[in-house]
Amino acid sequence: MHEIPENLISEFVAEQRLPPAYGEQAQAWFPPLAWRLRGIVERSDKPVRIGISGAQGSGKSTLAAFLSRLFTSRGVRTAALSLDDFYLTRAQRRKMAESTHPLLATRGVPGTHDVDLLADVLDELSHSGNDASVAIPVFDKSRDDRGESNRRQHGRPDLILLEGWFVGLAPQPPDDLAAPINLLESEEDASGAWRRFVNERLTDYHDRIFSGLDHLLFLQAPDFASVYRWRGLQERKLREKAGRHAGKVMSEAQLQRFISHFERLTRHALRTLPERADWLFVLDEEQRIVARVDRIPDQALSAR
Repeated sequence: MHEIPENLISEFVAEQRLPPAYGEQAQAWFPPLAWRLRGIVERSDKPVRIGISGAQGSGKSTLAAFLSRLFTSRGVRTAALSLDDFYLTRAQRRKMAESTHPLLATRGVPGTHDVDLLADVLDELSHSGNDASVAIPVFDKSRDDRGESNRRQHGRPDLILLEGWFVGLAPQPPDDLAAPINLLESEEDASGAWRRFVNERLTDYHDRIFSGLDHLLFLQAPDFASVYRWRGLQERKLREKAGRHAGKVMSEAQLQRFISHFERLTRHALRTLPERADWLFVLDEEQRIVARVDRIPDQALSAR
């Protein structure tokens, strides 16, 4: 996979409604990654688990979809999973908000996913036979609830991609939780109970899910201000597209409060994951890749 077929890129860009620049980036930056991944998969006697991590707007979901398309086209059975599809149901989160902390009504942070279900699906995918059909949940964001039907993964995959905004992240040291970092934490979590709960749940994700990943890829945003701006651009595009239904799109104040739920762990990820990732793609303020780091030595790849 030293080169990626132009028609595959153009078809993907068109289907995903991406700017042409994405295709140029894919051809410039992704072939070495694809070549490495192909070698790892070919030398493994079990499904290879790859984590794809990055802040909101970094392009992790698009990259996972692109790699899935690319490898599937080359005969590599690929299962692409998103943390987002494993959110707890709306009723479960409402109940948790009432019993544990009101901020848990908002999906996104550790503790708002069904980790048992994710662990079960990963285990089933890893040990299924070639004639198996594994159910994968689908979360409906328009309803803010788990979808009524699942999608199916047929046959044992050679490659499992797991993408999410805090995939691979380890919990923070307890002392780092003492001081609030934004208005949401100071006004709505003055005691620190919410952030301690989130950090404790992150330990569960790390021990049960992330520790089982074979490799981690991280898309590094320049800073949290860029992440906030990217998310704001997404909302403005949604507002323009919604027209008379724009009332359903977040206002600036709503967006600021929403993003504040993720600020602590986003900053923690930007500090720690660049050094822990096996592959690192560095982004500029315009979401363009400007550098790549590959930390898997050639001898390690050939020894697999």
